[in-house]
Amino acid sequence: MERRTKQLKNAPFRRRLQPGRGDRVKVKGITRRWLVNSLGLVLVVVVALEIGLAFFIKTFYYNSARQTIDSRTTVMKNYIVKSTDNVTDSNSAYIRNLVETFTDKDIIELMAIDKHGNVQFSSSGFQPASNVPMPDYEKAKASKDHEGEYIGKLSGEKIIAVTIIIPPESATGFSALRFVSSLEDVDRQIMSLILIFIACGVLAILLVIFTSSYFIRSIVVPVREVGKAASKIAAGDFGARIDKKYDDEIGELCDIINYMANELSNADKMKNDFISSVSHELRTPLTAIKGWGETLMSCTPGDADTIAKGMRVIIGETERLSSMVEELLDFSRMQSGRLTLVMSKLDILAEIGEAYIMFTERAKREGIEIEYHEPEMLSPVFGDKNRLRQVFINIIDNALKYSNEGDKVRIESFEQDEFIYIVVSDTGCGISPQDLPNVKNKFFKGNLSRRGSGIGLAVADEIMTLHGGALLIQSELGAGTTVTIKIPVISKIPGELPTA
Repeated sequence: MERRTKQLKNAPFRRRLQPGRGDRVKVKGITRRWLVNSLGLVLVVVVALEIGLAFFIKTFYYNSARQTIDSRTTVMKNYIVKSTDNVTDSNSAYIRNLVETFTDKDIIELMAIDKHGNVQFSSSGFQPASNVPMPDYEKAKASKDHEGEYIGKLSGEKIIAVTIIIPPESATGFSALRFVSSLEDVDRQIMSLILIFIACGVLAILLVIFTSSYFIRSIVVPVREVGKAASKIAAGDFGARIDKKYDDEIGELCDIINYMANELSNADKMKNDFISSVSHELRTPLTAIKGWGETLMSCTPGDADTIAKGMRVIIGETERLSSMVEELLDFSRMQSGRLTLVMSKLDILAEIGEAYIMFTERAKREGIEIEYHEPEMLSPVFGDKNRLRQVFINIIDNALKYSNEGDKVRIESFEQDEFIYIVVSDTGCGISPQDLPNVKNKFFKGNLSRRGSGIGLAVADEIMTLHGGALLIQSELGAGTTVTIKIPVISKIPGELPTA
């Protein structure tokens, strides 16, 4: 029932990890958002350009039409002023002749307006209706420069009209000349140009959509593969890998995911080996304790030798179990950042000597020679007495553990450059080159045939790091291992070390 409950609790999480329709929707959402954002910017730019170009084209053509009319009005003003002295007829027949012989009548219609505001003559040859509004004429009469302009629709046609007031002293009998030009052709030309620019803008937008779609596919497809692989890895399939197709940021992401998968796979393997090793290490003393407990229960009270031997084994295996449990607790504290130090000034020589004495009897029993070269004096250090002793014990224990009968373990210490070095070397089995970089990693155990949990060096390395020192390991397979413990003397410490 409990197992079923755990499965039900984890089911939604598994469903979230499984790539499916939801992931496709998200990918489409990314594609749509990318297109909308990029296309929206392009649309804004294109529309702004189209509006600007349309305004510029219209202004340019309308100004050109106005300049054409202005040039004609200037010529006409000068002609009227120069001809004033030659006027002999109050009806000014020469004005009519001027209108009828207007050279630009194909593009501009010239009208002569009398004193009553009526059009008398027109270069088109047709008499305009008397009720046709002339806003430009009204403006000219009210204007200080005696000119008026109108652009708009009259009688359903788009026109530009300019009126100039004839000076009264000319005595021509007419009040104004009116120039009118149709803007229908100009508007058609403007519209043609605008349509061409709109077509170019549409082509640009289509090109952006095509190129963006291609580019997005080159990103979204690898990202989708990365997502699928990451989901598999998160679900526990550490063998999932991603094919690297691009040598760019996407390719770098693929390399990182593959590297993460390798590291997780190695960590998972080390975890499984660690569990297997710890289970074996726990089973061995428990088996010995149980066996000797049963033996002691069945032996006679007078068998003092058997009772004494059994109690020694039980006590020894119990201490071994206690040491393993303490090691696991230290590892747990290290992982959670709760590994604390109780710092004080201490004599490092005394701690090394006590650690050496602890292993002399064991080395003698196992046929391993152990020697300690103690210097006359070492500078005091600032550290945690129990934690440093734990490091020394762990290193010497490993040296004996990976040595065989007839091998030699050597311990020496010296001071150099404001650091104290404790060197523990052995002539045991050594460490292979491929295992040497990993020996301080959690859960790693290079030689599975030797007892141990595989986390002692990880804890020791963390303790030395907290002391501002280091744990250095050199080894050669079949030739032995040398471990150097480096710790600063008090004068080397710039301030109080952290206690955690």
